[in-house]
Amino acid sequence: MKQLLMVVSISYLIGNFSSAYILGKILRKVDIREHGSGNAGATNALRTFGKRIGALAFILDVTKGILATFVGYKLMGYNGSLLGGIFVVLGHNWPIFLNFKGGKGIATSLGVIFFLHWPTGIICILIGAFIIYKTRYVSLGSIVAAAITPIIGSIVNRPFNREFFLTTLFLAILAIFRHRANIERLAKGKEYKLGEKVE
Repeated sequence: MKQLLMVVSISYLIGNFSSAYILGKILRKVDIREHGSGNAGATNALRTFGKRIGALAFILDVTKGILATFVGYKLMGYNGSLLGGIFVVLGHNWPIFLNFKGGKGIATSLGVIFFLHWPTGIICILIGAFIIYKTRYVSLGSIVAAAITPIIGSIVNRPFNREFFLTTLFLAILAIFRHRANIERLAKGKEYKLGEKVE
């Protein structure tokens, strides 16, 4: 029980390290939640602060996912890495230190998948990147990449791993839930494209 609580709490706290928020405060002296989409994530950092800060926020968010799953693995083995992966994303999406107003979990989830089964992560990010390149919709590429992760993982990660499948399915559901406003705008043809300023 002690190790379980340690994995949950440490992973959640790692998730609370909001890269976009911290970089905005340090480098631009602004709260990213008051700009762009109001989301404390890498995409809004890219849109609000530019490519360099956006890329750095993305890298740091991916690193959070890798770190939390690594900590979980060291404390509890494979099941600990799955648990750590779930709670780091929960911490990123709903950080207690930012009044539960965080990001959407795509980059952090990607870091989790990279640690658990990197071939699945590579395939999904390539598909997501291709969709973003063709449509200029970051949200669409992110949603599709998240949604297909359990499927791709089931095909590539053999033999079939039920725990891995359920974990990636849960992360996919979280990602889609966090993108519900984007899905609504996509359906109405009003979603923001890459490079557009959010009004």
